[in-house]
Amino acid sequence: MKLLEHLGTTTQEKVLALIADATKQDGIPPVAEHVLLHLRYGGDKAARHLIMESGEEVIGYAHIDLTDEIEGPSAELVIHPEHRNQKLGSQLLAEVTKIAGDRLRLWSHGDSVSAQKMAENKDLKRVRTVIQMRRSLNDPIADMNNSIEIRNFLNGIDNDEWIALNNRIFKDHPEQSSWSNRDLDIRIRENWFDEKGFLVATENGKMVAFCWTKTHGGHSHKHADHEETHAHDPIGEIYIMGVDPDFSGRGFGGAITIAGLQHMRYQGIFSAMLYVDSQNESALKLYRELGFTEWGRDVLYKISGS
Repeated sequence: MKLLEHLGTTTQEKVLALIADATKQDGIPPVAEHVLLHLRYGGDKAARHLIMESGEEVIGYAHIDLTDEIEGPSAELVIHPEHRNQKLGSQLLAEVTKIAGDRLRLWSHGDSVSAQKMAENKDLKRVRTVIQMRRSLNDPIADMNNSIEIRNFLNGIDNDEWIALNNRIFKDHPEQSSWSNRDLDIRIRENWFDEKGFLVATENGKMVAFCWTKTHGGHSHKHADHEETHAHDPIGEIYIMGVDPDFSGRGFGGAITIAGLQHMRYQGIFSAMLYVDSQNESALKLYRELGFTEWGRDVLYKISGS
């Protein structure tokens, strides 16, 4: 195995191809979106990359995040579908543990049965759960609150105000806090970005809430250069929704989310999804009221006793 601080172009392409193959097989990406964006664009200076190879092929990969000095390092692992059930995952995890130490935290996206068994065998405990929720957009969507001013995000005009609001709302969030213009810009450059699906609510000209939607699929594409072009039915995502804490309890969250759902329905999308922390009771309550139900879970594990 190789431990790298930076990935060269060839290795980067092989890792992205591995992730694409695993996503196609499992129906869910094995790494978080921010990790995938860093792999594509760079900028993840504190990360380490553990590469497992067979000949010229990358068959295993671990992304190790060393930035959180309080909670400890976190990692996300993937083994190529054609090389599973050979104890390679355990070998990869053992090497990650040597690097990260006994404070290691480990993400399981989708929390598969195999991941649960590995966690049990390695004496890992659950410390965080992120719930994926879904709803049909064929079912009735509540009417928009016309008393709340809602408009599209204006790229190049709203950027600084939106970043300040995002960081205020999510100041304690592990992934969403402390965003910079670069964090916003790399997402705006993604093929899925659409200003019309990035909605903001204002009061007296001040941005007080937002709902950023995202569309997965629905167009011909390929996940990696070695794949054939294909398409699948689109699904919309409430990518990020937030309300200024000073304006909470006044209906902005419900109104801006309904606006996002209606936007996606107008685009001909028939299913919507979102992710929410299991301990965010107010958000869970809102989403359930809007017709969302649980679909799956991402679980963060930690070595017991650490």
